[in-house]
Amino acid sequence: MDVMYIVNPKSGKGSIRGKLLDIIDIFVKADYNLTIYISQHAGDARAKAGKEAGNVDVIICSGGDGTMDEVISGVMDSEKKCAVGYIPSGSTNDFANSLKLPKNVITAAQRIVEHNEFLCDIGEFNDDFFVYIAAFGLFTDVSYETPQDMKNVLGHLAYILEGMKKLAAIKTYHLNARIDGEEISGDFLYGMITNSTSVGGFKNITGKHVKLDDGVFEVTLIRAPQNIVELNTIIGALLTQTPDETYMYQVRAKNIEIDFDSEVSWTLDGEYGGEHQHVKIRNNEKALTLLV
Repeated sequence: MDVMYIVNPKSGKGSIRGKLLDIIDIFVKADYNLTIYISQHAGDARAKAGKEAGNVDVIICSGGDGTMDEVISGVMDSEKKCAVGYIPSGSTNDFANSLKLPKNVITAAQRIVEHNEFLCDIGEFNDDFFVYIAAFGLFTDVSYETPQDMKNVLGHLAYILEGMKKLAAIKTYHLNARIDGEEISGDFLYGMITNSTSVGGFKNITGKHVKLDDGVFEVTLIRAPQNIVELNTIIGALLTQTPDETYMYQVRAKNIEIDFDSEVSWTLDGEYGGEHQHVKIRNNEKALTLLV
């Protein structure tokens, strides 16, 4: 079996470096014809995966959800879509948690060679892809604005510290959306389209009974609060997963279109997804094989 192994050595605390020989040994013992590639910069893993997807049977990646996003997006860019294996070694690993992948990288590598296939939904976002979340609004820029070294040292606390800096400047967004044909409009401070059981390390925040292969996303839009009391009510509803229809719109949907009054920054799988005034999102059901 021809296998490309893409490694991001900077993800998380860089702990993957001390485990690489053990992981490679597992793959060699599985008779993989293995090629190893160390990603050099942002976007490099996507380019390499897109180039090699048609030449190998499996692409395995080590890194955080951002690295995983790059590799899967690269495979989706390719005409031939090989299977993907993921060894999570990042700061948060939301999607890895959703897939119930082992936190121990050696155990995760052993699971991959068992070759248990899972057909996973993949999100299409305008001309791009995302795996587990597309989001705009409050705190969505925290992940990609937080330096990697800060994430490595502080973990979740890094996101909280960066987010606290922005509390004094909460911005709202006026939008008109069509969600599987249903129209909704108004002022919102946050929105996320997800295929994950956790976001930012918080479990169940996306809804209950989430499935990663059912052909629909979980959509959450949070209306703009009028005061700090309403904001606290919204935060409490999210953390306890008790939706309050006064402030929150939640639904499952396959196709989402959103128009804003001006360009809005988005994050795709925790990385910068560009600024968009019009967004078209579609669920590609069971579009890619993951080894879990």
